[in-house]
Amino acid sequence: VTTLPNSLVGNTVPRQRMRKRAKVLSLAKRILRIKKECPTLQRKEPPPSLLEADLTEFDVKNSHLPSEVLYMLKNVRVLGHFEKPLFLELCKHMFFVQLHEGEYIFRPGQLDNSIYVVQDGKLEVCIQESDGTEVVVKEVLAGDSVHSLLSILDVITGHPAPYKTVSARAASPSTILRLPASAFQDVFQKYPETLVRVVQIIMVRLQRVTFLALHNYLGLTTELFSCQSQGSPLISVSSVTAGGNAGKAGKRQTPSALEEDRGEKFEKSGEALEMDMLRIPGAENSEHVFRRSLSSPPYAGSTEASNNSSGAKSDMDMAYERARVHLAPEDAAGSPAVAKSILKKTVTVTETPSAVFHYSAVQDSCNSKHIDAIVEAAKKDLSTLMKLDNPALLNGKVTLHQVTAGTVLSRQGDQDVNVCFVVSGMLHVYQRKIDSEEDTCLFITHPGELVGQLAVLTGEPLIFTIKANRDCSFLSISKSHFYEIMREQPSVVLGVAHTVVKRMSPFVRQIDFALDWMEVEAGRAVYRQGDKSDCTYIVLNGRLRSVLRMDDGKKHLTGEYGRGDLIGVVEALTHQPRATTVHAVRDSELAKLPEGALISIKRKFPQVVTRLIHLLGEKILGSLQQGGHPLGLHSSSSKWDAGNPASNLSTVAIMPVSEEVPLTAFTLELKHALSAVGPALLLTSDNIKQRLGSAALDSIHEYRLTSWLGQQEDIHRIVLYQADSTLTPWTQRCIRQADCILIVGLGDQEPSVGELERMLENTAVRAQKQLVLLHKEDGPLPSRTVEWLNMRSWCSAHLHIHCPRRVFSKRSLPKLVEMYERVFQKAPDRHSDFSRLARVLTGNAIALVLGGGGARGCSQVGVIRALIEAGIPVDMIGGTSIGAFMSALYAEERSYNQMRIKARQWAMVMNSVFKTILDLTYPITSMFSGAAFNNSINNIFKDKQIEDLWIPYFTITTDITASAMRVHRDGSLWRYVRASMSLSGYMPPLCDPKDGHLLMDGGYINNLPADVARSMGAKVVIAIDVGSRDETDLTNYGDCLSGWWLLWKRWNPLAEKVKV
Repeated sequence: VTTLPNSLVGNTVPRQRMRKRAKVLSLAKRILRIKKECPTLQRKEPPPSLLEADLTEFDVKNSHLPSEVLYMLKNVRVLGHFEKPLFLELCKHMFFVQLHEGEYIFRPGQLDNSIYVVQDGKLEVCIQESDGTEVVVKEVLAGDSVHSLLSILDVITGHPAPYKTVSARAASPSTILRLPASAFQDVFQKYPETLVRVVQIIMVRLQRVTFLALHNYLGLTTELFSCQSQGSPLISVSSVTAGGNAGKAGKRQTPSALEEDRGEKFEKSGEALEMDMLRIPGAENSEHVFRRSLSSPPYAGSTEASNNSSGAKSDMDMAYERARVHLAPEDAAGSPAVAKSILKKTVTVTETPSAVFHYSAVQDSCNSKHIDAIVEAAKKDLSTLMKLDNPALLNGKVTLHQVTAGTVLSRQGDQDVNVCFVVSGMLHVYQRKIDSEEDTCLFITHPGELVGQLAVLTGEPLIFTIKANRDCSFLSISKSHFYEIMREQPSVVLGVAHTVVKRMSPFVRQIDFALDWMEVEAGRAVYRQGDKSDCTYIVLNGRLRSVLRMDDGKKHLTGEYGRGDLIGVVEALTHQPRATTVHAVRDSELAKLPEGALISIKRKFPQVVTRLIHLLGEKILGSLQQGGHPLGLHSSSSKWDAGNPASNLSTVAIMPVSEEVPLTAFTLELKHALSAVGPALLLTSDNIKQRLGSAALDSIHEYRLTSWLGQQEDIHRIVLYQADSTLTPWTQRCIRQADCILIVGLGDQEPSVGELERMLENTAVRAQKQLVLLHKEDGPLPSRTVEWLNMRSWCSAHLHIHCPRRVFSKRSLPKLVEMYERVFQKAPDRHSDFSRLARVLTGNAIALVLGGGGARGCSQVGVIRALIEAGIPVDMIGGTSIGAFMSALYAEERSYNQMRIKARQWAMVMNSVFKTILDLTYPITSMFSGAAFNNSINNIFKDKQIEDLWIPYFTITTDITASAMRVHRDGSLWRYVRASMSLSGYMPPLCDPKDGHLLMDGGYINNLPADVARSMGAKVVIAIDVGSRDETDLTNYGDCLSGWWLLWKRWNPLAEKVKV
């Protein structure tokens, strides 16, 4: 008992002593003016690997493969990444052709059935115009090929056709490799599963490359499709409807016969199409089937598993995945919203009230027999069209729908599409024009034709709207059922693909020879500054960076391009040399549209020229508004040259600084936040092995893994790659795939560089790095960020993240995943720091910019309150003058109440007349010495550094030494806030501690820096202007002005007031 008081006393005495000691020390510091200087951020240049392309081009010399095999591999790679045995099988079929100059390798009239690859020399591909002249649309150099994927598809489907207008001749003596497309047929007989994938890839390329280039960029619509009817005659249906009297009369009776049944059975109810009515029998069960296909050994009992050692994914599964037929259980949990929308049938869009009649339910009617007969007959016709060996495959998978005039079946952009086979009536297909709001009719689907099959095969969104302008009946197969039929009999895909190819206009067939699909490896230059411009590129996936080399040899990053962006448009159209060097940040796929093809299109469809003028106009206007180069070559404003490097990221690699970082919890939390932006996928080495087999990361499966990862990028808005904690093959793969690398550290630990990062420094990493520091809920405030940044090479940005408690909970992996499955049920909180990170990564950041305006700036406190009440998050904040002060308060506190208290406290100090008078000085540079003002700001912000603020922050000052605007994003907070508030004549300019430049109030140069926030990557900028309205009707007082005269005018009540 006796020890208790002593121990208490023992504790209290030193505490009081400590307080006294601290006071004495601070006094001594004040008297002696000892200041502990914070370290400053060292300026770092981006590493050369970020700005320079490798010099080596496609390397034939150093490869151990013969050049012909290499070239063939490079060109056939497009057709899906064949495994080795398949590729070698193909190589057996190729042979050499020698050509003299001017000799033709093929001409119109010969059968179009081969892929030609140039071994050396040069080919010219020509198109015969309607007036008989030949136009060169593309030059083919060594290593490139001449082929049309559509023609290959024709050969595979057994409908080879002759060349109609395309010919190719040697421009110089050449050696050509020829691979007959029939070789593919032999391969497919051995490996039928690859068939579906190859056809699918050709379809995806057709939809992506050809349509993206010709529709989105050149604005063509109807020109891409042929509108002749291609229906197979409905033999069985017509025999049923005419009661055995097959013929035209019978066909004409169909709609009327159905009309009568309908009149008896239903009153036309005005209700819109009900979702449940469209529930296809068995659809509920089908969902489970797909779910099962994802458990680790694919279809354990089936033959695929036995063929594929190590449980690697079969081609059919890949095709399934590409077409988004199912949702993996973990994805379904991760994005409930997406899961719902994909499973929901999006057919419920009606423009005029209509009823849909679902005949499989009508058992009691005497007409149902007649209808069943029609369904059976239509099934028979459909199975002949699809070349089904066993028509019973359609049972339970097909439903007959009848719709009234005016019903819209599916809209452009729908994800979940059915294949429709028209039985009677017709379906009109419309497409939205690029520049206007109107729709044009592309073609009409007549009885006996399929529609919607392209979207079902590729898994891409629908590129047109399908609408019934007249009453129409059709058979419908849902996407999932269609894939089940294909699993049973892969060759079905051929019949269906052939119907798609027949729909293409002859023009698309010609252009297909001219368009190229390129693969660029990481670090390779697509073109270099000063090269001749002879084509335009479209990014299909991957990431490219454009770099401008200045006259003094310095390099500047001018922009980055992601999926769907166009590159080199302006130079190609204006025939100027390339303005920048563009290289691949990671392995990328591009479509290449040669200049010759463009000229040929312009000649054929003059309306393309207006579209191109429109594009150029947008670009030039955009750059003028930014005050850039008039041709927009270096501007980064228009949508063709996305200047904000952070936007349009498709892949993010996440690496820990040390073992202690709760990386799994962090990535799950981030995935949850990203689900608000779009479908996100999280990949770790474990779930890759689970999905693709344990050997998935071996070099043998390189192509398959690459193509699978590429597919995932197409399907998801963003893919997160979670690295292992050491440099494993998976970590290397993550770095190779990344558009951006997040380095995650713990904010409350000693700043350090992780083992993994050290290894990174030695390799040339092209992706941008961002530092993310995690902070516990009740932990200390962020500090020492400068040290974290100084010990690393260049980082493009850093973020502090305030983590909920669950991130640091010590749970085992299964428990953690289980907990996050519960978290995923709830919508993410848009104000959380993870949501901020998600918005920054996807280029959707919201910036708040506060302008200068003296005491009026106090109203900005209320603005922030209004934003909070409206639920608008702030991801980045900055300002000028009083705006710099208010935004710094919010960035530090992140709470309206704290900010209001501090702002009020500061305003009270500023109002003190006594302190103001004490601060007066002999006015050589200014009226006040600035000491009291400095003190007031220093008391609010203490020694805070800008890097330690919760929200990314910037402030603007006017640098009078260099006569320029300065943007401060690091350094001592109170100093730069004070510099931004230093009105000339009142306060002396502040000396910048970094370079000694004199800094003045930012309001002189940029009072509302919304443009700065935009250039820092904000998508939405909310700018608050509290500047004064300037008087414009001032008195004209002549050439000189006397103060005495002014004084007299002011004091004399009778005199007219003077405004100066």
